Amino acid sequence: MRIVVLDKERNQTDLICQVLSSAGHVCHGFQTGKDALNQLRRENYDMLILDWQTEDINAAELLRRARERLPEPAPVIFMTTTSGEDDIVAGLAAGANDYLVKPLRRSELVTRVQAMLRRAYPAQNGAEQLQFGQYVFETRPGRLLRDGLVLDVTHKEFSLALLFFRNIGRPLSRAYIHETVWIRETDVPSRTMDTHVSRVRNKLQLKPENGFRLVPVYSYGYRLEKLGV
Repeated sequence: MRIVVLDKERNQTDLICQVLSSAGHVCHGFQTGKDALNQLRRENYDMLILDWQTEDINAAELLRRARERLPEPAPVIFMTTTSGEDDIVAGLAAGANDYLVKPLRRSELVTRVQAMLRRAYPAQNGAEQLQFGQYVFETRPGRLLRDGLVLDVTHKEFSLALLFFRNIGRPLSRAYIHETVWIRETDVPSRTMDTHVSRVRNKLQLKPENGFRLVPVYSYGYRLEKLGV
């Protein structure tokens, strides 16, 4: 999952991102609320972790504005100090889902984050079969079916197709697609992604007469659209 971390201390964001990256997530750290909000405007993220003692933007206001940019189920965890009882009440009242007390303990950080993500995105955790209309994704074996027939797709094509279906109607940036599907492959030519998208579109027959349309978003990425009822 993709996570934004906000803390005015660079060493704190680096530590959190290191821990969460080791747990398999994509993590981006920021020191100002303005930078974090700008990034949320540009890219898609699944979770926000922020220090309640923000400096440039009031934390409650920052949380409100972040909610406008995050997907609806995205959880928010805020960090406070052991003496921050007032912060805990304010943070939860402002709509945060959970909190962590500084200094952070690595095992607790990972456990809280994983628990929040499991509750927020139940379909993405341990599900063996996901169905979207006539398409069925069997996640454990990595098998894709359309109208009961197995489609001949590669591992990358399966991951790419599942990413689009899990985000129907949501524009996905090229950076997001790259980090989610190609993960640690740093040098992926642009044409490689375009080729894979084209293969997914053709193999799955993602065209209007079948109820779906996979379209490019100019200078940004791609979006899978569901048409009709």
